[in-house]
Amino acid sequence: MIALCLFAPFVAMLWVGSYAKTDPAFIGIPFFYWYQMLWVLISTALTMIAYKLWQRDQRARATTKGGVEA
Repeated sequence: MIALCLFAPFVAMLWVGSYAKTDPAFIGIPFFYWYQMLWVLISTALTMIAYKLWQRDQRARATTKGGVEA
């Protein structure tokens, strides 16, 4: 799940054919530009989710490891 969160923005941005157009425009901004700016926000959210998942995994490993040694 962590890898998917981090990999999705790369796929979205590298698949240029999917957003190399001007329509639909949003507030006069061509699709090409607002799609990329939207992915900046989406990437931030996905990176934050990946980090929280990684933290949760690390806490679970520390708890398991601490329980075995005690």
